[in-house]
Amino acid sequence: VQLQASGGGLVQPGGSLRLSCVVSGSIFRIDDMGWYRQAPGKQRGLVAYDFSGGTTNYEDSVKGRFTISRDNAKNTVYLQMNSLIREDTAVYYCYVRIRGRGYWGQGTQVTVSS
Repeated sequence: VQLQASGGGLVQPGGSLRLSCVVSGSIFRIDDMGWYRQAPGKQRGLVAYDFSGGTTNYEDSVKGRFTISRDNAKNTVYLQMNSLIREDTAVYYCYVRIRGRGYWGQGTQVTVSS
C-alpha cells in the first residue's frame, strides 16, 4: 500500500488549500483515515480523523475551518483547509488504516505566510 499526498504550498493567512492523498496498492477498503501535522520543533499531532463507522474528530484549533473527507471510488482522502493561520504551518501527513494495519504518506508542506 502506498500513499501519495499533494496539495501543499504557500498561502496567505485567511487563504485555503485542499490536500489530497491517493492510496494505491492492495486495497480492499480504506477503514479509518486521518491527517496529521508536524511543525518545526514539535511532535507530529492529529489534525483530523475519520473513523469507518462515521465518527469524525478534529483537533480543537482546526474545528470549523478544516474538513476531512474521502472518495472511496478514487481511494483518495482529502483535507479541505479554510481560514488558514500562521500556526497551521507544518508538514501534513495522511494516514489510513486498512485491514488492521496503518500506513503513512510522505508528507506535504503547508506554509501560511504573508
